[in-house]
Amino acid sequence: MSAKIARGSPSRARPKGKAQSKGKKGKAPVGPFSELVRRFSWWIFMGVLAAVVLATLFAFRIPQLIGTNIGEGVGGLGFTVKRVEIKGLEHMERLPIYAVALDQQSMAMPLVDLQGTRSRLMAFGWVREARVTRRLPDTLVVDIVERKPAAIWQHNQQLALIDMDGIVLDPVRVEAMPDLPIVIGPDANLHAGELARLVAGAPQLKPLMAGATWVGGRRWDLRFQSGETLSLPEGDISAQRALASFTRIDQATGLLGKGFLRFDMRIPGKMVTRLSGPPPASAAPLKPAPPAAAPADNDDGVDTSKTI
Repeated sequence: MSAKIARGSPSRARPKGKAQSKGKKGKAPVGPFSELVRRFSWWIFMGVLAAVVLATLFAFRIPQLIGTNIGEGVGGLGFTVKRVEIKGLEHMERLPIYAVALDQQSMAMPLVDLQGTRSRLMAFGWVREARVTRRLPDTLVVDIVERKPAAIWQHNQQLALIDMDGIVLDPVRVEAMPDLPIVIGPDANLHAGELARLVAGAPQLKPLMAGATWVGGRRWDLRFQSGETLSLPEGDISAQRALASFTRIDQATGLLGKGFLRFDMRIPGKMVTRLSGPPPASAAPLKPAPPAAAPADNDDGVDTSKTI
């Protein structure tokens, strides 16, 4: 017998593996690196979108408007500036401080500009440091640290009160001058601290001083209440040594108040004295000065020049 082959039946069976591989053709496997890149790209997109949204909000001042509305709402509940408490004033007037503290765009406590208020207070010459704080529910506290007057600066026929750093504090009237030393000359105020350190090394002479002149932008002439002038050399160390030497000589011989007009110590190891008349009998023995005497910054036109 012969077997019958059904019409339309395939002559041979198709392998299953071949058919399955044909259906998956063109799809690449997804590895861990590709997944990482996809996620990273997604986060970049979200970050850019968030930045655009925030930039738009700030461009239209939406956060500021929200904060202002919240602050005004808090102020409406009674948290508004009603009192200003000022601490630390000795020389300054209170009215300008009140004016600065109350100069606010909004009196609601959360909206008070503390840093801006402090910056405006620091513009006052008297103010060395300032702190502005809130004290709920309705008080603004202003704590001031004032500068301490150290000298009177005379320049261009004007008198001004200055501190140790040379900061001008207030103009000074001749009829109301405080009991402070006077420094004279251009930029003498900027060297007031150097002068204070120099004089601090001679405490015996400090009560006898009347003032000092900054000569030529490089050295000091000290003036005493008894009328004498002491010319010091240039440089901090040289000036300190000369002043210490003068102090020892004055304690030993009593130079001040004995009729001398000027003591010149600009030459190391020497003191040249100038007098307007005969030397006093109680002064230390003097000998004629050498021909090349100390250079004179300010010639007083005195009659006699001696060296010790």
